[in-house]
Amino acid sequence: MDSNEVNKLLAGLLGTVFVVFSVGIVSDALFASPAPEKPGFAIEAAEPAEGGPAAPAAEAKPIADLLATANVEAGAAVFKKCQACHSGEKGGPNKVGPDLWDIVDRPVAEHEGFAYSAGMKDFSKGGAEKWTYDNLNHFITSPKKFVKGTAMGFAGLPKDEDRANVIAYLRTLSDSPKPLPAPGAAAEAKPAEGAAPAKPAEGAAPAKPAAPAQ
Repeated sequence: MDSNEVNKLLAGLLGTVFVVFSVGIVSDALFASPAPEKPGFAIEAAEPAEGGPAAPAAEAKPIADLLATANVEAGAAVFKKCQACHSGEKGGPNKVGPDLWDIVDRPVAEHEGFAYSAGMKDFSKGGAEKWTYDNLNHFITSPKKFVKGTAMGFAGLPKDEDRANVIAYLRTLSDSPKPLPAPGAAAEAKPAEGAAPAKPAEGAAPAKPAAPAQ
């Protein structure tokens, strides 16, 4: 092999090495991703303090207070949502759901001619449970949460005003509408069994014993 061929081979090898080296430098420059000096923003999820108190749930308004300002005409408009499954006239037919005539204080799952779900029958306790204003309010809020296993597919009315209005309207579907509950009458809290009675405030007169039941 003469010197010219050796020089050609060396030149080709050096050229190849130069090209590969150059490509590496260019690639590093194009695709480099240096860490920023100052991050743009950080996403942090706030974790509740271990053992800390849970946030208090919003206190539900008593149905008696809601009914005090309810609007029957507005309730009739809300009831149109129910008419796909319920009739509301006296002697009306059962549809997907039972007729709602005289529903207030009617025994649960006892309307003649309607096949109730097992969940509703369990809730009725053999007819001992009634559709009180409270029961209607809780059921209309979320049927499936209040009566486990009910076949009623309606999601419920989350707004207090809508529920109060429709219950006020349902009350009128009767020959003798039931009396409205007195607003502001809160149930008295009963002390836990075995707990000591609360002491009167300093300077207050001692409470008189309750009269025996007749």
